[in-house]
Amino acid sequence: MRRFIFLLFFASIFLAGCGNGGVVNSSKGKVAPTDRACADLQTGAEMFGIWAEDPSAVPVSFVYDGVPVKGLKGFELVSKDCKTEASGKSLTATFRMDENLTATVEAFLNSEFGELEYTVWFENSGSAPSKTLSGLNSAVIGFNGVDPILRGCLGDLQNKYADYQTPLKDTTVTFVSPFGRATHVYFPYFDLVHGDGGTLLALGWAGTWSAEFKSEGDVTTLTAANCIGFDSVLIPGEKIRTALVVMLPYKGRDRDAATNLWREWFIKYNMPAADAQGNRIKPFSTTCFAADTGLPNSDGSISERFYTWKRTLERLVYEDVVPDFRWFDAGWYFDARGNTVPSDWYGTVGTWELDTVKWPGKTFLESNEACHKAGMKVLTWFEPESVCDVEDLAKNYGYNPQWADHNHGNRYTNNLGNKDCLEWTLARIIKMMGENGVDLFREDNNSNPVKAWTGFDAKTAEKTGLPRTGITENLAIQGHYELWDRIIEFCGENGKCTYIDNCASGGGRNDIESLRRSLPFMRSDADRTTTALRLSMTTSFNRWVPFHGANTKESQGQLDPGLAGGSTFYITRASWLPVYNISEVFTHDVQLDYDRLRATFGEWKKYNHLLIKDMYPLTPWHRPEDDSNWTAIAWHDRETGEAVLQAFRQETCQEPEYTAFLKFLDPSRNYKVTNVDTDETVVKTGSALASEGIKISLPEPKSSAVYHILPE
Repeated sequence: MRRFIFLLFFASIFLAGCGNGGVVNSSKGKVAPTDRACADLQTGAEMFGIWAEDPSAVPVSFVYDGVPVKGLKGFELVSKDCKTEASGKSLTATFRMDENLTATVEAFLNSEFGELEYTVWFENSGSAPSKTLSGLNSAVIGFNGVDPILRGCLGDLQNKYADYQTPLKDTTVTFVSPFGRATHVYFPYFDLVHGDGGTLLALGWAGTWSAEFKSEGDVTTLTAANCIGFDSVLIPGEKIRTALVVMLPYKGRDRDAATNLWREWFIKYNMPAADAQGNRIKPFSTTCFAADTGLPNSDGSISERFYTWKRTLERLVYEDVVPDFRWFDAGWYFDARGNTVPSDWYGTVGTWELDTVKWPGKTFLESNEACHKAGMKVLTWFEPESVCDVEDLAKNYGYNPQWADHNHGNRYTNNLGNKDCLEWTLARIIKMMGENGVDLFREDNNSNPVKAWTGFDAKTAEKTGLPRTGITENLAIQGHYELWDRIIEFCGENGKCTYIDNCASGGGRNDIESLRRSLPFMRSDADRTTTALRLSMTTSFNRWVPFHGANTKESQGQLDPGLAGGSTFYITRASWLPVYNISEVFTHDVQLDYDRLRATFGEWKKYNHLLIKDMYPLTPWHRPEDDSNWTAIAWHDRETGEAVLQAFRQETCQEPEYTAFLKFLDPSRNYKVTNVDTDETVVKTGSALASEGIKISLPEPKSSAVYHILPE
């Protein structure tokens, strides 16, 4: 039985090319299909074949000039182009809706994993405003199968990536993200189990979105939208789009198998490249010097000065604990009046001009060149979607006040959907990076933009007398993606890192399309606190975003310092992620144990290659405040057979023993299992490790164990 039901249009399956009128290009060096047993290569190929034969079957819906439209059926197909590429097939098809408006379908099928994706664009290429476009749904897709279950995690902030598994039989589940930072509160990634398989789903849109899963009988329907409440005409030259919709079908109902299919696809095909040569990003480490200045620090790098960095860097080099990146955070810029900023990094953004009181002459460049010489790259914080004190910014820095709309206080949202605003913002960013030896762009966004987007909409509606709801958001998100693309282009041309450190008050901007350009170096601001929270997040968030980071400290408050003397093995092991953010006071903490710092950092380096391989949470997910249980996670390279097992007896856990059953190993092979702490080694078969497991004893709470597993 076919596992997808096309609610918009039924068409015959067409797999060989893109149908009559298509252009098929061959490509050498095609990838081989994955050998993962859970991979479903047929379902996505069938769906893509239907679209290739008749692109009007793409599963979107909308209302145009008051008439409901399903798919693009009934509009004139003016062009269709299908290409066979190294990693799959692409489709581009354009329809003429009337004398002004066109709709273009862009779709892709990945032949290695069976992943399928699409976006639909609407463009006014005429000479007059279009008719009103509203009720825009990025996806209306039915999934066939009994006993549907929705699995996933919620978003950042109050939900702290809480895991969920919700039976859907004859039930409707709805998610609405109305604030404009896409992955706060809710998370647009979903694992829909239906029948004898499932589909992993994600929406790529960095603004507002909604998703409804409605189960009736044996069919579960996904209805998803971006730009909630969109109701606008398009004026000549304007172009809007739906969210990117990503689908990865799989066989069976095993959650770990589905997770690791997704993780491998994500790392191979969704992550940006490390550099202009296209190399893959490898696990890396960072640190910030701001806690080590000896000066008051209100978060960010606002306490850093031209005379504070050298002592820290020299100590790191001397102690042989040099991370890969120096993290230079908020507070390095002049305010809108051209004044130095002693403490308020938040209320002074927008100039993106280096504070030469703190950093006179070329001193910041000199500090970065010293970091380069020591083997460290430099990342620097910006917040391009916000500006402050607009009148002064206009007076002193050439800003146009029409680019801004009020958000709150002295903060305004910077409208990146305006081309002139985008160019002004981009120019200031790349000028600062280019002049100061900055290798990587870090972006933050500390305010919800919806209020300002709505304000812009109201102004344009009043000016034109036309409906314009949602147009600012759509253009602004497009402009934001373009800003990132052009920063990456600049970085590629100048030997810098071709990916972005992605932050929006922590984990607010982790939609799947943003993550084609960026990585969340810190998955949450809250992840600067307890180990229990960190382990909770790792066993949920990691299923969807395999390459990211947390912190290596433990504290009650996010801005509180870590333990005097430095973090313990228990804390740092809970921080094992591909991005390892060292948080220590390197020279002003006279108790800092550098022997332990070298050991904990070295341990992460030894095993970090496994952290981007298959992941197996061996214990149930627990809430961030629950520290009463064991947490165990295994990481496994299925090509080499190597694995590492982490086990944590948490702070109030009463059980001194835990047995880890490793069911993912080859049952016929022998494995050497080494306790990293005691160096004790045993040899067991994969079958025994699955059935008998590894018995772990930790006499004291708040302790951990690591086992290295190698096939013989």
